[in-house]
Amino acid sequence: MAENKEEDVKLGANQFTERQPLGTAAQTDKDYKEPPPAPLFEPGELKSWSFYRAGIAEFMATFLFLYITILTVMGVGRANNKCASVGIQGIAWAFGGMIFALVYCTAGISGGHINPAVTFGLFLARKLSLTRAVFYIVMQCLGAICGAGVVKGFMTGPYQMLKGGANFVNHGYTKGDGLGAEIVGTFVLVYTVFSATDAKRNARDSHVPILAPLPIGFAVFLVHLATIPITGTGINPARSLGAAIIYNRDHAWDDHWIFWVGPFIGAALAAVYHQIIIRAIPFKSSTAC
Repeated sequence: MAENKEEDVKLGANQFTERQPLGTAAQTDKDYKEPPPAPLFEPGELKSWSFYRAGIAEFMATFLFLYITILTVMGVGRANNKCASVGIQGIAWAFGGMIFALVYCTAGISGGHINPAVTFGLFLARKLSLTRAVFYIVMQCLGAICGAGVVKGFMTGPYQMLKGGANFVNHGYTKGDGLGAEIVGTFVLVYTVFSATDAKRNARDSHVPILAPLPIGFAVFLVHLATIPITGTGINPARSLGAAIIYNRDHAWDDHWIFWVGPFIGAALAAVYHQIIIRAIPFKSSTAC
């Protein structure tokens, strides 16, 4: 009887040892070295063409992002009923799909941020210098303004009537509701960005860099589905600023602070959560010392 029990054990889970380490056990020094944090200021960047090329890529990506997405919002707004247009789901797909495509196109040049909140979160995690972060944010905002401006040029009358795709807190919700929606929505996005572009995962899984734009775009899609009824979904200060400047009506500016404060808080929380809880980088640093 005892022999039978031993045989059962051998034929059970113990017969097949774990060949693929899971979780932190898979994160060895053999396949990955933690990169040093980016310096706060890097004057040498200003003399590099790649620095300006990256900024131009951010400008163009944000320009195209606003152009396609605001046109989609305008198309839904002009329809006689939601069934005659792509509806909210189509708007969400437009935002998520454009992020997927544009991140894929620009990731190798600028990192494919296309969003000041993403840039801010990566800056807090010391993934890029303050010089580059400020430059990216300026270029993103300029691109967004130009993108929304081109849309208005196509449809001046309907653009104003349909409120220009600007973000504001919808009726039935408080400013606190809007702020909370923007914080949580941006947290989801920036946390996904950190996870999808984690260099340690890239070192272990060669397919991760190729697939990174997909979860990022899908996160944008899901957040839009959830928060379009509340704020029209900002989670991108450049997108909100571009639409507000071109539309330029009082009610677009009344709630505008929410679409900067909310995304920046959400991005900061995501950076802290990923760096301290998920990656435990401060604890690794103290252990190494």
